[in-house]
Amino acid sequence: MNNGKTMRVTNTVLSLLVFFGVFLCFISLAAELLGLDRTPGFGMIQMFELLVGITFLTLAAFIYLSKTYKNGVRSLQADIGIRLASTGMVFAYVAGLSDLLGIGTHPHPDYERPFVGWLQLIGLGLGIVSILAGLLLYYTSRRVQKESSMGFIANGNGSHGKSGSSPHSDDVNS
Repeated sequence: MNNGKTMRVTNTVLSLLVFFGVFLCFISLAAELLGLDRTPGFGMIQMFELLVGITFLTLAAFIYLSKTYKNGVRSLQADIGIRLASTGMVFAYVAGLSDLLGIGTHPHPDYERPFVGWLQLIGLGLGIVSILAGLLLYYTSRRVQKESSMGFIANGNGSHGKSGSSPHSDDVNS
């Protein structure tokens, strides 16, 4: 009974994260078309909404993947995927909010305030690519296995297959 309640809560949280993530991304990217922009160009509030939307979608993806493969052995590849996606998220925030942080702010002569430039967009794109690569690493590593694929090292026999056999046993001159 408790497991069913946990599943309902998890599904509700997933649904809310996906809904608000898509909503925030859509509102931030389509603000000009919807008449919601207060300043010309892509402003700080729009950038922050986009980044929060990407964060919600990334969290939803990791929660879904961990829920789907909850009985699998956690591998080094899964840990690298989590860290790569987290690094991509930090990179996207730094690139997206670089004007607010004062990193590389170059005001354009046509605007009174800093604007989102091509370097920021490249940085944001690289952050998103890093997030997607981390999700892909996490997804491909989370198979249901009885033991880790690196268990032969922990067992101390040093070989994948038969015990006592060496992969280079034919090369030994006796």
